[in-house]
Amino acid sequence: MTKGWQKSDWRAKPRVQMPDYPDQTALNGVEAQLAKYPPLVFAGEARRLKKHLAAAAEGRAFLLQGGDCAESFAEFSADNIRDTFRVMLQMAVVLTYGAKVPVIKVGRMAGQFAKPRSAPTEVIGGVEYPSYRGDIINGFEATEASRRPDPARMLQAYTQAAASLNLLRAFSTGGFADIHRVHSWTLGFADQDKAERYREVSNRISDALDFMNAAGVNADTAHELAAVEFYTSHEALLLEYEEALCRIDSISGKPVAGSGHMIWIGDRTRQPDGAHVEFCRGVLNPIGLKCGPTTTAEDLRILMAKLNPENEPGRLTLIARFGAGKVGEHLPRLIRTVQEEGANVLWSCDPMHGNVIKSSTGYKTRPFDSILREVREFFSIHKSEGTIPGGVHFEMTGKDVTECTGGLRAVSDEDLSDRYHTACDPRLNASQSLELAFLVSEELSASRSARRQIAL
Repeated sequence: MTKGWQKSDWRAKPRVQMPDYPDQTALNGVEAQLAKYPPLVFAGEARRLKKHLAAAAEGRAFLLQGGDCAESFAEFSADNIRDTFRVMLQMAVVLTYGAKVPVIKVGRMAGQFAKPRSAPTEVIGGVEYPSYRGDIINGFEATEASRRPDPARMLQAYTQAAASLNLLRAFSTGGFADIHRVHSWTLGFADQDKAERYREVSNRISDALDFMNAAGVNADTAHELAAVEFYTSHEALLLEYEEALCRIDSISGKPVAGSGHMIWIGDRTRQPDGAHVEFCRGVLNPIGLKCGPTTTAEDLRILMAKLNPENEPGRLTLIARFGAGKVGEHLPRLIRTVQEEGANVLWSCDPMHGNVIKSSTGYKTRPFDSILREVREFFSIHKSEGTIPGGVHFEMTGKDVTECTGGLRAVSDEDLSDRYHTACDPRLNASQSLELAFLVSEELSASRSARRQIAL
């Protein structure tokens, strides 16, 4: 990475979206304690993910990134981790069929505890409180004590992340991820009356698996069918936590963020001279950069040069999040900026953050049709520009929540109150996530066919 970079250099830069801890002594103690803990992930894993992402940028793989908007201490359980992991596996099988390339599975898990907010305070019941910024910073309960930033929460976040990673690694290699088991769950979804359009794809996947089994390729003979690689990611928002878990890779001698395999910079924290860019530019991990409507060509040029000065393949993922109907206005100019610079990037689509609305019943929600529209616009623009749509980025859960409207089960505004459990942003439920995977698979299949025709 950059010569002379120190993991504490961000402290001299302008900082936004971070708390001011009232007890500096307590904060220093927590940081010192975290610095003694083992890293949650390892440099070799981050390097391997970077190679996979480099392949996705060339169309030889596809990135599926998904999980909670903000992980919760209260809802932490083995069942919740299992259910989200299970849906991601199902989505990956469907996407693999459409893309005909490996799908890289990256969860918004084991670290996605902090959230940027649009305002520092919020009014609840006529009383103004500091905004809830995620369980790693303060509590959701509307009291002065709960909303006070508490550095000890970083220790609980670390413990929960370590436990989550332990379970995810067991699920990944212990038989739970066997492709035949995963596909049998998907068949149950496709057998629903309203899911008839997805049944043909499911049956084709079944035929392919049956053929492989008849040819002697199964979980007993091919490890790849029984196990998966699964990576974790989160927004690197709370830099005290990130710095404390930063380590030196014993092989390369370079700093690595030990908090997650991939970290990203949000649309609100991507200031070229800001603290978050300063920290992320120095670690060897793959870095994501959210690109919204206000991202200028000049900012993008500076950010690409800072975050990937060696133009390393797989290092930088640009995560587009504009909102349905706005992709055509913004994405082409950013694609052309990348091409003019000759930059190696992976393009991913986040169709969630630009499509938040307030429902007629007062709940914050995201219409399924708007999410799908932005994905389709993303693929369409890349087709017209001759570039590669390399991934998707969803806020989702394996639970049967009612937070986003639409989908096969036709969640309505009136249904939102039934199971609206999110602490921050509305998430796709398990059914909506899998339905979206089928629809994205169609886009991938069409994109693959178009690229093949161009090659011929």
